[in-house]
Amino acid sequence: MRGQRSSLHTGSSESSKDIESPVDLGMEKARLVSIGSDSKLPKPTMLNATNPRSRSAYMALALLAVQNCSAVLIMRYTRSAPGESEYNTQTAVVMQELFKTIVSIILVLKDRGGLRSTFSNRTELFKTAVPALLYLLQNNLQYVAVSNLNAATYQVTYQLKILSTALLSVSLLGRQLSRTKWFALLVLTIGVGAVQLSEMSDQGLFLFLGNAKRTSHQGGGPGDDEIEQITRNGGNAIVGLSATLLATLSSGCAGVYFEKILKSKSELSLWQRNTQLGLYSMAIGLFVLFISPSNRASVLQSGFLYGYTRITYINLAVQSFGGLVIAVVIKHADNILKNFATSTSIILSVIISGLFLGQQLSSLFLIGVVLVVYAIFLYAR
Repeated sequence: MRGQRSSLHTGSSESSKDIESPVDLGMEKARLVSIGSDSKLPKPTMLNATNPRSRSAYMALALLAVQNCSAVLIMRYTRSAPGESEYNTQTAVVMQELFKTIVSIILVLKDRGGLRSTFSNRTELFKTAVPALLYLLQNNLQYVAVSNLNAATYQVTYQLKILSTALLSVSLLGRQLSRTKWFALLVLTIGVGAVQLSEMSDQGLFLFLGNAKRTSHQGGGPGDDEIEQITRNGGNAIVGLSATLLATLSSGCAGVYFEKILKSKSELSLWQRNTQLGLYSMAIGLFVLFISPSNRASVLQSGFLYGYTRITYINLAVQSFGGLVIAVVIKHADNILKNFATSTSIILSVIISGLFLGQQLSSLFLIGVVLVVYAIFLYAR
Protein backbone atom coordinates (compact mmCIF):
# COMPACT_ATOMS: atom_id res chain seq x y z
CA MET A 1 0.00 0.00 0.00
CA ARG A 2 2.82 2.35 0.90
CA GLY A 3 4.46 1.68 -2.49
CA GLN A 4 1.15 2.19 -4.21
CA ARG A 5 0.62 5.45 -2.36
CA SER A 6 4.06 6.70 -3.28
CA SER A 7 3.50 5.78 -6.92
CA LEU A 8 0.12 7.44 -6.89
CA HIS A 9 1.62 10.48 -5.26
CA THR A 10 4.39 10.58 -7.85
CA GLY A 11 1.91 10.23 -10.69
CA SER A 12 -0.25 13.02 -9.36
CA SER A 13 2.75 15.30 -8.99
CA GLU A 14 3.85 14.56 -12.58
CA SER A 15 0.38 15.15 -13.91
CA SER A 16 0.17 18.38 -12.01
CA LYS A 17 3.24 19.60 -13.89
CA ASP A 18 1.35 19.12 -17.17
CA ILE A 19 -1.63 21.14 -15.94
CA GLU A 20 -0.86 24.85 -15.91
CA SER A 21 -2.63 27.24 -13.62
CA PRO A 22 -5.00 29.88 -15.06
CA VAL A 23 -2.37 32.51 -14.30
CA ASP A 24 0.27 30.61 -16.31
CA LEU A 25 -2.16 30.15 -19.19
CA GLY A 26 -2.97 33.84 -19.17
CA MET A 27 0.69 34.80 -19.23
CA GLU A 28 1.40 32.37 -22.07
CA LYS A 29 -1.55 33.71 -24.05
CA ALA A 30 -0.37 37.27 -23.53
CA ARG A 31 3.12 36.28 -24.70
CA LEU A 32 1.73 34.68 -27.88
CA VAL A 33 -0.45 37.70 -28.62
CA SER A 34 2.57 39.95 -28.15
CA ILE A 35 4.65 37.85 -30.54
CA GLY A 36 1.85 37.85 -33.09
CA SER A 37 1.45 41.61 -32.96
CA ASP A 38 5.19 42.22 -33.25
CA SER A 39 5.48 39.92 -36.25
CA LYS A 40 3.18 42.18 -38.24
CA LEU A 41 5.64 45.04 -37.98
CA PRO A 42 8.54 44.74 -40.44
CA LYS A 43 11.87 45.24 -38.78
CA PRO A 44 15.06 46.29 -40.57
CA THR A 45 16.32 43.56 -42.84
CA MET A 46 18.86 41.48 -40.92
CA LEU A 47 21.16 39.58 -43.24
CA ASN A 48 22.47 36.18 -42.24
CA ALA A 49 25.19 34.55 -44.33
CA THR A 50 23.73 31.08 -43.71
CA ASN A 51 20.29 32.06 -45.00
CA PRO A 52 19.83 31.56 -48.79
CA ARG A 53 17.60 34.65 -48.95
CA SER A 54 20.28 36.68 -47.16
CA ARG A 55 22.95 35.36 -49.52
CA SER A 56 20.84 36.56 -52.46
CA ALA A 57 20.55 39.96 -50.79
CA TYR A 58 24.32 40.14 -50.20
CA MET A 59 25.02 39.26 -53.83
CA ALA A 60 22.47 41.78 -55.10
CA LEU A 61 23.87 44.56 -52.89
CA ALA A 62 27.43 43.81 -54.05
CA LEU A 63 26.32 43.76 -57.70
CA LEU A 64 24.49 47.06 -57.22
CA ALA A 65 27.61 48.70 -55.78
CA VAL A 66 29.74 47.45 -58.71
CA GLN A 67 27.09 48.41 -61.28
CA ASN A 68 26.64 51.92 -59.89
CA CYS A 69 30.40 52.43 -59.82
CA SER A 70 30.70 51.24 -63.43
CA ALA A 71 27.82 53.47 -64.53
CA VAL A 72 29.39 56.56 -62.95
CA LEU A 73 32.77 55.87 -64.58
CA ILE A 74 31.22 55.27 -68.00
CA MET A 75 29.14 58.45 -67.74
CA ARG A 76 32.26 60.44 -66.83
CA TYR A 77 34.01 59.02 -69.86
CA THR A 78 31.12 59.88 -72.19
CA ARG A 79 31.10 63.46 -70.89
CA SER A 80 34.83 63.96 -71.48
CA ALA A 81 35.40 61.94 -74.67
CA PRO A 82 34.78 63.86 -77.93
CA GLY A 83 31.68 62.79 -79.84
CA GLU A 84 30.36 60.59 -77.03
CA SER A 85 27.70 62.95 -75.65
CA GLU A 86 25.88 63.98 -78.83
CA TYR A 87 22.91 61.66 -78.32
CA ASN A 88 19.57 62.84 -76.92
CA THR A 89 19.48 61.90 -73.23
CA GLN A 90 15.69 61.48 -73.27
CA THR A 91 15.92 58.83 -75.99
CA ALA A 92 18.57 57.12 -73.86
CA VAL A 93 16.09 56.93 -70.97
CA VAL A 94 13.54 55.23 -73.23
CA MET A 95 16.13 52.80 -74.62
CA GLN A 96 17.31 51.96 -71.12
CA GLU A 97 13.76 51.05 -70.08
CA LEU A 98 13.33 49.07 -73.31
CA PHE A 99 16.40 46.92 -72.57
CA LYS A 100 15.27 46.35 -68.99
CA THR A 101 11.74 45.43 -70.07
CA ILE A 102 12.95 42.96 -72.72
CA VAL A 103 15.07 41.11 -70.15
CA SER A 104 12.17 41.09 -67.67
CA ILE A 105 9.79 39.68 -70.31
CA ILE A 106 12.28 36.92 -71.16
CA LEU A 107 12.50 35.99 -67.47
CA VAL A 108 8.70 36.03 -67.16
CA LEU A 109 8.32 33.75 -70.19
CA LYS A 110 10.92 31.38 -68.75
CA ASP A 111 9.19 31.33 -65.36
CA ARG A 112 5.50 31.48 -66.28
CA GLY A 113 5.43 30.43 -69.92
CA GLY A 114 3.31 33.42 -70.94
CA LEU A 115 2.47 37.06 -70.29
CA ARG A 116 -1.30 36.84 -69.80
CA SER A 117 -1.16 36.77 -65.99
CA THR A 118 1.09 39.84 -66.01
CA PHE A 119 -1.69 42.05 -67.38
CA SER A 120 -4.90 40.20 -66.44
CA ASN A 121 -5.40 41.81 -63.02
CA ARG A 122 -6.14 45.50 -63.58
CA THR A 123 -5.90 46.38 -59.89
CA GLU A 124 -2.37 44.98 -59.66
CA LEU A 125 -1.52 46.65 -62.96
CA PHE A 126 -2.61 50.07 -61.71
CA LYS A 127 -0.59 49.63 -58.49
CA THR A 128 2.64 49.59 -60.48
CA ALA A 129 1.70 52.86 -62.19
CA VAL A 130 2.15 54.73 -58.89
CA PRO A 131 5.97 54.37 -58.60
CA ALA A 132 6.34 55.09 -62.33
CA LEU A 133 4.50 58.41 -61.93
CA LEU A 134 6.48 59.21 -58.78
CA TYR A 135 9.75 58.62 -60.64
CA LEU A 136 8.51 60.96 -63.39
CA LEU A 137 7.75 63.61 -60.76
CA GLN A 138 11.19 63.09 -59.22
CA ASN A 139 12.98 63.60 -62.56
CA ASN A 140 11.10 66.82 -63.28
CA LEU A 141 11.76 68.17 -59.78
CA GLN A 142 15.46 67.39 -60.18
CA TYR A 143 15.50 69.41 -63.40
CA VAL A 144 13.91 72.38 -61.59
CA ALA A 145 16.38 71.97 -58.72
CA VAL A 146 19.56 71.99 -60.82
CA SER A 147 18.22 74.97 -62.78
CA ASN A 148 17.99 77.05 -59.60
CA LEU A 149 20.88 75.84 -57.41
CA ASN A 150 24.62 75.60 -57.76
CA ALA A 151 25.89 72.06 -58.19
CA ALA A 152 27.38 71.74 -54.69
CA THR A 153 24.19 72.79 -52.91
CA TYR A 154 22.08 70.44 -55.00
CA GLN A 155 24.38 67.42 -54.57
CA VAL A 156 24.52 67.80 -50.79
CA THR A 157 20.84 68.58 -50.26
CA TYR A 158 19.74 65.69 -52.45
CA GLN A 159 21.44 63.24 -50.07
CA LEU A 160 18.51 63.84 -47.71
CA LYS A 161 16.80 61.13 -49.77
CA ILE A 162 18.59 58.67 -47.45
CA LEU A 163 16.66 59.99 -44.45
CA SER A 164 13.39 60.44 -46.38
CA THR A 165 13.56 56.79 -47.48
CA ALA A 166 14.01 55.68 -43.88
CA LEU A 167 11.13 57.88 -42.66
CA LEU A 168 8.81 56.55 -45.35
CA SER A 169 9.88 52.97 -44.61
CA VAL A 170 8.79 53.52 -41.01
CA SER A 171 5.51 55.23 -41.90
CA LEU A 172 4.41 53.14 -44.91
CA LEU A 173 5.89 49.74 -44.05
CA GLY A 174 5.79 49.94 -40.25
CA ARG A 175 9.51 49.21 -40.11
CA GLN A 176 11.22 49.71 -36.75
CA LEU A 177 14.59 51.45 -36.50
CA SER A 178 16.60 51.83 -33.32
CA ARG A 179 18.27 55.09 -32.30
CA THR A 180 21.62 53.62 -33.33
CA LYS A 181 20.34 52.93 -36.85
CA TRP A 182 18.86 56.43 -37.14
CA PHE A 183 22.21 57.87 -36.08
CA ALA A 184 23.94 55.63 -38.63
CA LEU A 185 21.67 56.96 -41.40
CA LEU A 186 22.40 60.55 -40.35
CA VAL A 187 26.15 59.84 -40.42
CA LEU A 188 25.74 58.20 -43.85
CA THR A 189 23.94 61.28 -45.18
CA ILE A 190 26.71 63.58 -43.95
CA GLY A 191 29.41 61.24 -45.25
CA VAL A 192 27.95 60.97 -48.75
CA GLY A 193 27.43 64.74 -48.80
CA ALA A 194 31.11 65.23 -47.93
CA VAL A 195 32.17 62.84 -50.70
CA GLN A 196 29.99 64.67 -53.22
CA LEU A 197 31.36 68.03 -52.11
CA SER A 198 34.92 66.77 -52.47
CA GLU A 199 34.30 66.31 -56.20
CA MET A 200 33.39 69.97 -56.60
CA SER A 201 35.96 72.67 -57.22
CA ASP A 202 37.08 75.06 -54.52
CA GLN A 203 34.78 77.70 -55.99
CA GLY A 204 31.82 75.36 -55.77
CA LEU A 205 32.60 74.62 -52.13
CA PHE A 206 32.90 78.36 -51.47
CA LEU A 207 29.49 78.92 -53.02
CA PHE A 208 27.94 76.23 -50.87
CA LEU A 209 29.47 77.39 -47.59
CA GLY A 210 29.31 81.16 -47.75
CA ASN A 211 27.98 82.65 -50.96
CA ALA A 212 24.40 81.36 -51.15
CA LYS A 213 22.83 84.78 -50.44
CA ARG A 214 25.00 86.55 -52.97
CA THR A 215 24.23 83.99 -55.65
CA SER A 216 20.48 84.04 -55.10
CA HIS A 217 20.23 87.86 -55.00
CA GLN A 218 22.50 88.69 -57.90
CA GLY A 219 21.16 85.97 -60.19
CA GLY A 220 24.22 85.47 -62.35
CA GLY A 221 26.54 85.18 -59.38
CA PRO A 222 30.20 86.24 -59.34
CA GLY A 223 31.93 87.14 -62.56
CA ASP A 224 34.56 84.39 -62.49
CA ASP A 225 34.09 82.01 -65.43
CA GLU A 226 34.74 78.89 -63.38
CA ILE A 227 32.14 79.86 -60.79
CA GLU A 228 29.60 80.64 -63.52
CA GLN A 229 30.01 77.09 -64.81
CA ILE A 230 28.75 75.82 -61.46
CA THR A 231 26.12 78.45 -60.68
CA ARG A 232 22.86 78.61 -62.64
CA ASN A 233 22.03 82.07 -63.99
CA GLY A 234 18.85 83.67 -62.67
CA GLY A 235 18.25 80.89 -60.20
CA ASN A 236 15.87 81.10 -57.28
CA ALA A 237 17.38 79.41 -54.23
CA ILE A 238 14.02 78.91 -52.49
CA VAL A 239 12.52 77.26 -55.57
CA GLY A 240 15.62 75.12 -56.00
CA LEU A 241 15.72 73.93 -52.40
CA SER A 242 11.97 73.24 -52.39
CA ALA A 243 12.27 71.22 -55.59
CA THR A 244 15.21 69.26 -54.17
CA LEU A 245 13.36 68.41 -50.96
CA LEU A 246 10.27 67.35 -52.90
CA ALA A 247 12.47 65.25 -55.19
CA THR A 248 13.95 63.45 -52.17
CA LEU A 249 10.44 62.71 -50.90
CA SER A 250 9.18 61.46 -54.27
CA SER A 251 12.31 59.32 -54.68
CA GLY A 252 11.86 57.73 -51.26
CA CYS A 253 8.12 57.29 -51.71
CA ALA A 254 8.54 55.61 -55.12
CA GLY A 255 11.14 53.19 -53.80
CA VAL A 256 9.26 52.34 -50.60
CA TYR A 257 5.93 51.92 -52.42
CA PHE A 258 7.56 49.62 -54.99
CA GLU A 259 9.06 47.63 -52.11
CA LYS A 260 5.61 47.37 -50.54
CA ILE A 261 3.99 45.91 -53.65
CA LEU A 262 6.96 43.60 -54.30
CA LYS A 263 6.71 42.14 -50.80
CA SER A 264 2.92 42.01 -50.66
CA LYS A 265 0.98 38.77 -51.01
CA SER A 266 0.43 38.66 -54.75
CA GLU A 267 0.58 36.06 -57.51
CA LEU A 268 2.75 38.37 -59.59
CA SER A 269 6.47 37.63 -59.58
CA LEU A 270 9.32 40.10 -59.30
CA TRP A 271 9.90 40.09 -63.06
CA GLN A 272 6.22 40.55 -63.83
CA ARG A 273 6.25 43.68 -61.67
CA ASN A 274 9.43 44.82 -63.37
CA THR A 275 7.82 44.28 -66.78
CA GLN A 276 4.84 46.42 -65.77
CA LEU A 277 7.08 49.17 -64.39
CA GLY A 278 9.27 49.12 -67.50
CA LEU A 279 6.31 49.51 -69.86
CA TYR A 280 4.92 52.39 -67.81
CA SER A 281 8.34 54.06 -67.75
CA MET A 282 8.75 53.68 -71.52
CA ALA A 283 5.33 55.21 -72.15
CA ILE A 284 6.11 58.13 -69.84
CA GLY A 285 9.55 58.58 -71.42
CA LEU A 286 8.09 58.72 -74.93
CA PHE A 287 5.43 61.19 -73.76
CA VAL A 288 8.05 63.48 -72.22
CA LEU A 289 10.22 63.14 -75.33
CA PHE A 290 7.57 64.17 -77.85
CA ILE A 291 5.85 66.80 -75.70
CA SER A 292 9.07 68.84 -75.78
CA PRO A 293 9.30 70.81 -79.07
CA SER A 294 13.12 70.74 -79.12
CA ASN A 295 13.36 67.00 -78.40
CA ARG A 296 10.61 66.21 -80.89
CA ALA A 297 12.29 68.27 -83.62
CA SER A 298 15.65 66.67 -82.88
CA VAL A 299 14.26 63.13 -83.16
CA LEU A 300 12.23 63.85 -86.30
CA GLN A 301 15.16 65.57 -88.01
CA SER A 302 18.13 63.43 -86.95
CA GLY A 303 16.54 60.14 -85.91
CA PHE A 304 15.85 58.40 -82.61
CA LEU A 305 19.32 56.84 -82.33
CA TYR A 306 21.31 59.83 -83.56
CA GLY A 307 24.69 60.14 -81.84
CA TYR A 308 24.68 56.62 -80.42
CA THR A 309 28.09 54.94 -80.30
CA ARG A 310 29.39 51.65 -78.97
CA ILE A 311 30.08 53.30 -75.61
CA THR A 312 26.52 54.63 -75.55
CA TYR A 313 25.09 51.14 -75.90
CA ILE A 314 27.45 49.83 -73.22
CA ASN A 315 26.27 52.63 -70.95
CA LEU A 316 22.62 51.75 -71.65
CA ALA A 317 23.29 48.07 -70.94
CA VAL A 318 24.96 48.88 -67.62
CA GLN A 319 22.13 51.22 -66.61
CA SER A 320 19.49 48.65 -67.56
CA PHE A 321 21.31 45.97 -65.59
CA GLY A 322 21.24 48.33 -62.63
CA GLY A 323 17.46 48.61 -62.87
CA LEU A 324 17.16 44.83 -62.71
CA VAL A 325 19.54 44.57 -59.76
CA ILE A 326 17.69 47.29 -57.85
CA ALA A 327 14.48 45.27 -58.13
CA VAL A 328 16.25 42.21 -56.67
CA VAL A 329 17.73 44.33 -53.86
CA ILE A 330 14.34 45.78 -52.94
CA LYS A 331 12.77 42.32 -53.04
CA HIS A 332 15.37 40.49 -50.94
CA ALA A 333 16.74 43.37 -48.84
CA ASP A 334 15.20 46.86 -48.62
CA ASN A 335 15.54 50.44 -49.80
CA ILE A 336 17.66 51.47 -46.82
CA LEU A 337 20.32 48.85 -47.56
CA LYS A 338 20.11 49.90 -51.21
CA ASN A 339 21.19 53.41 -50.17
CA PHE A 340 24.18 51.94 -48.34
CA ALA A 341 25.19 50.05 -51.49
CA THR A 342 24.90 53.11 -53.73
CA SER A 343 26.83 55.21 -51.20
CA THR A 344 29.64 52.65 -51.29
CA SER A 345 29.65 52.78 -55.09
CA ILE A 346 30.14 56.57 -55.04
CA ILE A 347 33.28 56.12 -52.95
CA LEU A 348 34.55 53.34 -55.22
CA SER A 349 34.05 55.45 -58.34
CA VAL A 350 35.99 58.39 -56.86
CA ILE A 351 38.85 56.10 -55.75
CA ILE A 352 39.06 54.49 -59.20
CA SER A 353 38.96 57.93 -60.82
CA GLY A 354 41.86 58.96 -58.60
CA LEU A 355 43.90 55.88 -59.45
CA PHE A 356 43.32 55.71 -63.21
CA LEU A 357 41.93 59.09 -64.31
CA GLY A 358 44.20 61.35 -62.29
CA GLN A 359 41.49 62.81 -60.05
CA GLN A 360 42.92 64.16 -56.79
CA LEU A 361 41.51 62.82 -53.53
CA SER A 362 40.99 65.62 -51.02
CA SER A 363 40.92 65.52 -47.23
CA LEU A 364 37.18 66.17 -47.39
CA PHE A 365 36.77 62.98 -49.41
CA LEU A 366 38.72 61.00 -46.81
CA ILE A 367 36.49 62.41 -44.06
CA GLY A 368 33.44 61.35 -46.06
CA VAL A 369 34.84 57.84 -46.53
CA VAL A 370 35.46 57.47 -42.79
CA LEU A 371 31.90 58.62 -42.04
CA VAL A 372 30.35 56.22 -44.57
CA VAL A 373 32.37 53.26 -43.27
CA TYR A 374 31.46 54.19 -39.69
CA ALA A 375 27.77 54.43 -40.69
CA ILE A 376 27.89 50.95 -42.26
CA PHE A 377 29.49 49.57 -39.09
CA LEU A 378 26.85 51.23 -36.88
CA TYR A 379 23.90 50.06 -38.97
CA ALA A 380 25.18 46.47 -39.09
CA ARG A 381 25.44 46.21 -35.30
